[in-house]
Amino acid sequence: MILFLAGTSDARELAIEMKLAGLQVLATVVTEPAAKSLQDAGIDTQIGRLTAVGMASLIVEKGFQAVVDASHPFAEEASKNALQGAKEANVPYIRYERESQRFQDDQLILVNDYAEAAKLAATKRGVIMLTTGSKTLEIFAKELVGLEDTRLIARMLPRIDNMEKCAELGVEQKNIVAIQGPFSKELNKALYKQYNVTLMITKESGKVGSVDEKLEAALECGIETIMIARPNINYQNVHANFEDVISDVQQQLNNK
Repeated sequence: MILFLAGTSDARELAIEMKLAGLQVLATVVTEPAAKSLQDAGIDTQIGRLTAVGMASLIVEKGFQAVVDASHPFAEEASKNALQGAKEANVPYIRYERESQRFQDDQLILVNDYAEAAKLAATKRGVIMLTTGSKTLEIFAKELVGLEDTRLIARMLPRIDNMEKCAELGVEQKNIVAIQGPFSKELNKALYKQYNVTLMITKESGKVGSVDEKLEAALECGIETIMIARPNINYQNVHANFEDVISDVQQQLNNK
């Protein structure tokens, strides 16, 4: 059996392909909607965050033969725990990583992390649309909410806990875009124009994360963009397509 860390729409598709290839998979996810999506596809699923120790214990307890990490490119803690958990349990670790995209434009600024993005945005001011989700909203709210000549528009999933977080951090309802993607370039443009956006903040999640649609729309509208680079993690056995992941898993199992 394979312990599978899921966290994106393409991870769900990979889990299905692995099952079709005859591999038994147990997927771990953080949210109920993610679990339902996998369960609807016939994938056994467990909900809850795992520490490195917890992951190692689960691997040994369930007799997992390998770990496939298909978590989100920005789920840094999950990947580090998976790497460490696999190492402690002495099983192979295989990483599925969305292919990284390279962008270059005079209106695009690449930064290393969320804090750097928030501080830079505070120097720009204007109408700032944040498209990085709710998890790091506090970092941006601290720098931007209440700042003179600045309006922070938070675009995020329409979840109750997200709305509660916005209220706690002082993000008014009129400044919340609660909507679930994927978003076309045309829809992104419409949202930018509706709110008169002057600065957009995104992260380099990969093509499946619709970064190119967000960025192309912003640049075509003449909107400056801050892009947060992916975390620098020393992965092992990294693959950018399903076939290579499945082939590596099968090879690792055959070598045991």
